[in-house]
Amino acid sequence: MSLDGDYDHDNIFAKILRGEAPAARVFEDDEVFAFMDVFPQSRGHTLVISKESHARNLLEIEPEPLEHLILGVQRVARAVRAALKPDGLMIVQSNGAAANQTIFHLHFHIIPRWTAQPLRPHGQGGMADMAELNALARDIAAMIS
Repeated sequence: MSLDGDYDHDNIFAKILRGEAPAARVFEDDEVFAFMDVFPQSRGHTLVISKESHARNLLEIEPEPLEHLILGVQRVARAVRAALKPDGLMIVQSNGAAANQTIFHLHFHIIPRWTAQPLRPHGQGGMADMAELNALARDIAAMIS
């Protein structure tokens, strides 16, 4: 999909927000929802999405919901760091299929990195074990302040 188009209300993130699809919930407030990526690039790969906006990408979102979203990203990233103690964190946000965006609901990836561990390809490989994702979600959630 290109950078332009209509929001698909049946995308997987919209379904997760409506409770129609499962997710390993990390954090939720009135504006943002954070959950574990089911195709993680590393252990603890977390996604943060806006609950307020139907923006497909960063170029479409209004300033106020973007402010809430980026503050949510920072809050969850701090919790990922505290819970998992990675050597570093990647914060990734892609816009359009050519930039490797696969779900067209604005979202940020928080990807913990360890020096000795290679990054798995985006969206490839098998699905993670849901029990493990739920355990990681609880560990991260416990660090959210």
